[in-house]
Amino acid sequence: MELNKLAGEYRVGTGYTDWRGRRVDVSPDTIRAVLAAMDVDASSPDTVRAELARLGEEWSTRLLPPVVVHPAERPASPGGAAGASPSKPLRLPVSERMWVELDGGGTVALRAGIQGRRRHETLGRDRMEHDVPLPAEIPAGWHRLHAEHGGRHERAALLVTRPRPAAPVARAWGLMTQLYSVRSRASWGLGDLRDLADLAAWSGDELGAGFVLVNPLHAAEPVPPIGPSPYFPMSRRFAAPLYLRVEDVPEYAAAAEDDRRRISALAAPLRIGERDRTAGLLDRDAVWSAKLGALEALHRVALGPASAAEFARFRAREGAALTDFATWCALAEEHGADWRGWPAELRDPRSPSVAAARDRLADRVGFHAWLQWRLDGQLDAAQRSARAAGMPIGVVHDLAVGVHPGGADAWSYQAMFASGMRVGAPPDEFNQRGQDWGQRPWHPGRLAAAEYGPYREIVGYTLRHAGGLRLDHAMQVSRLWWIPEGAPADQGTYVGYDRSTLLDVLCSETARAGAVLVGEDLGVVEPGFRADLAGRGAFGTSLLWFERDERGAPLPPQRWRELCLATVGTHDMPPITGFLHGDHIELRNRLGLLTRPVGEELAEHERALAEWIKTLIELGLLEPGLHEPGLHGGGGSDREIVAALHAFLARTPARLIGVSLADAVGERRTQNQPGTTDEYPNWRIPLADAAGRAVLLDDLRDDPAGIRAAVAPVIDAMRNP
Repeated sequence: MELNKLAGEYRVGTGYTDWRGRRVDVSPDTIRAVLAAMDVDASSPDTVRAELARLGEEWSTRLLPPVVVHPAERPASPGGAAGASPSKPLRLPVSERMWVELDGGGTVALRAGIQGRRRHETLGRDRMEHDVPLPAEIPAGWHRLHAEHGGRHERAALLVTRPRPAAPVARAWGLMTQLYSVRSRASWGLGDLRDLADLAAWSGDELGAGFVLVNPLHAAEPVPPIGPSPYFPMSRRFAAPLYLRVEDVPEYAAAAEDDRRRISALAAPLRIGERDRTAGLLDRDAVWSAKLGALEALHRVALGPASAAEFARFRAREGAALTDFATWCALAEEHGADWRGWPAELRDPRSPSVAAARDRLADRVGFHAWLQWRLDGQLDAAQRSARAAGMPIGVVHDLAVGVHPGGADAWSYQAMFASGMRVGAPPDEFNQRGQDWGQRPWHPGRLAAAEYGPYREIVGYTLRHAGGLRLDHAMQVSRLWWIPEGAPADQGTYVGYDRSTLLDVLCSETARAGAVLVGEDLGVVEPGFRADLAGRGAFGTSLLWFERDERGAPLPPQRWRELCLATVGTHDMPPITGFLHGDHIELRNRLGLLTRPVGEELAEHERALAEWIKTLIELGLLEPGLHEPGLHGGGGSDREIVAALHAFLARTPARLIGVSLADAVGERRTQNQPGTTDEYPNWRIPLADAAGRAVLLDDLRDDPAGIRAAVAPVIDAMRNP
C-alpha cells in the first residue's frame, strides 16, 4: 500500500503493539492527518505517488543530511585491550571535494575512502556512497561540514561527540521531590530555590545523598491563573520566577526599609506557622501575586555599575531567546497568556507590530529579563550548595516533554511545531483510555533543518546549573504519540524522530556540562532504545512496581540493570503508603478512569502486592506477619514495608537509587493522576505525612528520624558496597 510506504518514509506508524502485546492498526485517516501536519499531501493516490517520487529524487541527489554526527575515538574499557577504539568513518553520498570548517576557526580537508553503491528499496533509487574518515585533529563539538559535487555546494552541521566513559559515575542515591511541595517556614507558601539549596545541603551533609532530583522548573504564566503542572510549561527555555526566594535577591538588601516592610507584609499570609500545619492545597496564584508585587519593588532599586554590567552581559549572552521570552511575558500581561488569542499582528514574533510593542513595553521587557537573571543566580547557588555538601552529582533537573501550545516557546519557535496535533500516550495499564497531554510536537523535518538549534538551547539552559538531567518520557527523542485535533487519545499514532542524532545531541550537551543523563524509559519502549541509552553512558529508569520477569513475578534484584536510576514509584503514581492501601484504584474508579470492573482491578492489585510482600520476606528484608497481604494492612507495618522496598533497591546493581521524599515521610496522596485536569487537584499537593499533617523542610532538619528509617538501607548500601 503506497500510503503505508509514504508513512514509513516520514516515520509515521501504521500500527503498533499495545501494552497487552496486541497488534493495533492505525486508521488511514489518522495517517493522512499526521502527514498533513508534516506538510505532506497524502489526500489521494496521485499525491502519494508524487511525494514518493519527490523523495526518491531528493535521496538520490542530496549530498548531505542537515546534521552529521561522528563519535570521537572511544577510550579503552576497564580491563579491555590497551588503546582507544578507533571511530568509524562517515558514510556519505559521493562528493568531489569535502572539508570541515572548524568551530574555533580554520578548515580541515577530508579524503574519501572506499566507494559502493547503495539502493533504497522503498523508493527504488540507487546512489554512490563513500567512506569519509575524520582526522583526529577535529575536536569534539559542533562544526560545519561542506561538500561539493557537479557544481553544487551543500553544508551541514557536524557534531563530533566526546568519548563516553564505560562507568559514568560512582554509585549514589538521592531524594526525589516536587520542589513546590517542599515548604519551609521561610518560604512563601511554595518550595523555592533556597529550599532546594537547603534540602541539598541537609541531605548531602546529614544523609550522604549524592543528588537531589526535582520537577521541571520551567517558566509558567506571568499572570494568574498559573497552570499547576510543571510538565505543561509556557517555556522550557527559561525558568519560573515563582521559585525565587525574594529575600535572596541582592536588591532586597539595598531596598528602603519601607519597601522591606511591605515585602514582609506580602509574605506573612503565605508562611506556614506552628499553629497552621494543615496540608491544604497549594495556591500558586496567591503566591505569584504576592511575589510579583515584591519583585517589582526590588526591580525599582537601582543597580550599581558592576551589577548593571553583569546584567548587560547576561542579556547579551541569552540573546534573541531572552528578548523573545521577555517580550512574550510583557505582551501576555496585556493580552493574556495564550498568544493564539492575541491580535493577529502580534502573533508573529518577527512582525513590525511586535517590534513596536517591545519598544513601548521596554520597562516590562527589562523586568522579565531581570527576573531570569536573578533566577540564574539562585539556580547556581542551589547547585553550589549541593556540591559544597559533598554531592558528586548535585541537582538533577527534569526536562518536560513539551510546552503549552499558547506559551512563549510555541510563540517564539512556532515554525518548529506541527500544527493540528497534540502529544499524548496510547492506552496502558494505568491509563486505559490513553493520555492527551495537550502539547504540540516538534516538527521532525523542520527541527532537523534547523540543526536542532532550539532543542540544543533548551537542553543547554537546563544543564547550566545542574549535575544531571532527567529526560521525562525519554521516548520523546525516538517517537511521540501524535493525536489529531478533535480525536480521542486512543486514535493517534507514533511518529518517529532521528533517535540517534537526538541522543547524541543530548549526550554531547551533558558531557560538555559534566553532568549525567537519566532517561525515563518506562512503559512501551521501542526495541533497542535502552541499549542506545546505555551505549552512550546514559541511565535508564527502573521502576520497582513494573520490574517483572518472564513469568510476571517480581524481578530478582540481581537481574536489574546497572545503568539506571532505580526507584519504587513516580509522581504519576501514589506514594508507597497510598499504593499499599490501593488508594490509586479507589481514585481511578471514582473518576471513571477504569475500563474494567473495580473488583478485577482490586483483585489483580492484591495479587501483585502479595507477591511483593512474599518476595521481601523471602529475601529477609521484611519480618513475616508485619503486613497481611491485601489492602488492609496498617498499624506500624507500612513504614517497615517502605524501608524494605528501599532495601530491595539497594540490593540491585543500579548505579543510582532514587528515594521519593513523599515515600520517606509517609505521604499517601499522589501528586498527579494522569487522564485528569480539574477532576483531581494535580500538582497542588503539599508534602504531608500519613496522617495528613503538613511536613516542612524544617521538620526534616529538626527530626529526621522518620526519613532515616526509610532510607537507612540505601545509606548502608552506599557506605558498605
